[in-house]
Amino acid sequence: MSSQLSRHNRLASAATALVLAFSFVVLTTTSWAGHQFFRNNSVGGIAIDPQGFVRDADAASTKALLEELRNDIKPAEGAMAVPTGLRMVSLRGLNSAIKDAMQNNLGQLPESVQFLAGLQRIQYVLVYPDQNDIVLAGPGEGWKVKEDGNVVGITTGRPVLRLDNLITALRYVDQARQVGISCSIDPTEEGFQRANVLMNRARQSSGNVNLRTLEPALKRAFGPQNVSITGVPADSHFARVMVAADYKMKRLAMNIDASPVRGMPSFLHMIRNATNIRPDVNPRWWLACDYEPLARSADGLAWEIRGQGVKAMTETEVVNEQGQVAQTGKVDPRAQKWADIMTEKYTELTEKTAVFGELRNIMDMCVVAALIRKQGLFEKANCQVPMLVDADQSELEIAKWHAPKQIAPHCSFLRTNKGVIVTASGGIQIESWQTVDHEQMDNAVKSIWSKGVEGNSSGEFWWN
Repeated sequence: MSSQLSRHNRLASAATALVLAFSFVVLTTTSWAGHQFFRNNSVGGIAIDPQGFVRDADAASTKALLEELRNDIKPAEGAMAVPTGLRMVSLRGLNSAIKDAMQNNLGQLPESVQFLAGLQRIQYVLVYPDQNDIVLAGPGEGWKVKEDGNVVGITTGRPVLRLDNLITALRYVDQARQVGISCSIDPTEEGFQRANVLMNRARQSSGNVNLRTLEPALKRAFGPQNVSITGVPADSHFARVMVAADYKMKRLAMNIDASPVRGMPSFLHMIRNATNIRPDVNPRWWLACDYEPLARSADGLAWEIRGQGVKAMTETEVVNEQGQVAQTGKVDPRAQKWADIMTEKYTELTEKTAVFGELRNIMDMCVVAALIRKQGLFEKANCQVPMLVDADQSELEIAKWHAPKQIAPHCSFLRTNKGVIVTASGGIQIESWQTVDHEQMDNAVKSIWSKGVEGNSSGEFWWN
């Protein structure tokens, strides 16, 4: 884990320390085929230009986006709008629905297909060899567009699953095994050098640091940071979810954004009165998979994905006077406490801040994709879904967005009795293949399998 995240945010510091969060925003709402406006402008409070630089969006554009989304995205109707604990989505039927839209609807997918019939989590993977089908099942309901532009469940406020992200997980399952799926942001070597010079000057000021002038000066010195994505296309919505979740996590930790849930203080609040903070130590947080062993039926036709899905992790980094970062393998107890609180509050956070729910959704999808590939479930069911898994045979392409490449730092400062502390680290690591390595027999999941829709040889069904 440490080696895979070694490229994550690093900031050179001197003896004087600062609490600094490099923050970046990305699009977190729906990818709407044919609507370039939705893809790159005014989503989630930012805009991304063709060169990949992330900038703040103006209020007028944000308002216009919300109006267009609400005008264009039709809500679910009838039974699809009714909340249920077990929405079932047939991959074979979904493949047929996509093919039909490509042939008869000019490639425009209906909302029911784009949002997977309102499915909100994948809890079960059910295999039906007699119907040549695999069914994904979990809680689901109708959807609505929130004020922030996210598409969420009408009662839970949690984001619905997106077809585009499921296709990404299925098509890039081998890359997930070979190189892993992650996001990071990396300072440039020149930025390190300029920041070191500025921090040394601040140290020599005998503690008389003017934070109002230091903040913009440090931003200018450090310059744009580079965004890196592994395992999936950087111009995919999937990638932007990872970057946005990392960004939001750091803003909560650094008290740039107020916590939307009770009982979750920022890390800055937790260390405000601390007396033993080293000036050269920076906590680093990242979000990773958090699943229990998968449950399977004796015949391997029913699987249950168990566990919360996401947890916050931390490790301490040490920065020397030359700005070189070393990972210690140790954990600061205060940073660990903040990570534990975020993990405890994660499900509650998904209802208030949609991007955390979206992150869990894509992690679920990656686990499903790895499970299907490892266990050969497509072959076991003789289930052929080229529209979903085969980029060469499918007319359906993963929507492309302006990929985030660079972003300016956002800073938050805190004075302590030992000066000012610096931290700028984080990331996302999706270890789906490691998750599916752990399983246990529990034939109780076969009772869910029996609830699946049978007699679907025609392929007309794709959701219950």
